Amino acid sequence: MAAKGQSALSKLPTAAKVGVGVAIVALVMVAYFIVFYSDVSGAIRSERARETELRSKLADQRKIEFAYHQDLAELNERTQRQRELSKVLPDDASYPAFLSALQGVANVSGVTLLGWSPMEQSPEQFYAKVPMKLELSGRFHQMAKFFAGVGQLDRIINISEIKLSDPKVEGDSVVVKAECIATAFRSLPVTPAGAGPAAPPAGGQK
Repeated sequence: MAAKGQSALSKLPTAAKVGVGVAIVALVMVAYFIVFYSDVSGAIRSERARETELRSKLADQRKIEFAYHQDLAELNERTQRQRELSKVLPDDASYPAFLSALQGVANVSGVTLLGWSPMEQSPEQFYAKVPMKLELSGRFHQMAKFFAGVGQLDRIINISEIKLSDPKVEGDSVVVKAECIATAFRSLPVTPAGAGPAAPPAGGQK
């Protein structure tokens, strides 16, 4: 009969004890490997899912960035078109710019701008006519150059009602005075019914 407290393992031969010990160690290692591998495998799956999510978010952000650059390019294009349109058809009468443009053409043409006088604006459906009476002095070819130059300005300006007077011979040329109406245009903003166009400034220079 075995002594009290003596375990059955103590009765096993040494080789069996070693085998049992090895088996226990192996089982512990297998259990640790399974648990460790399970944690690592779970972490890998989690990171892969996170990577997929980040790639999806990155693709969405790239789409948003692409759309942003498209919108920005379109905005810049519209802004540029609006600037060009404002040169041709400004929002207001811009009398100083109007007169400055005419004076610039007169200087290039050799014509003397003797006087100018804004006239009452004439509103149409989408725009208003901005007429200005001009008094000029110069040779015939200078007058022709002036009228042609006005037609080449960015802002639309029409010349009408040309009247020549007081011809004088100076050397080989004839100097004349001219009166005409230079008509520019401005766009009309959307206004409540019954609202009238802006009035031109009072007075001019003669």
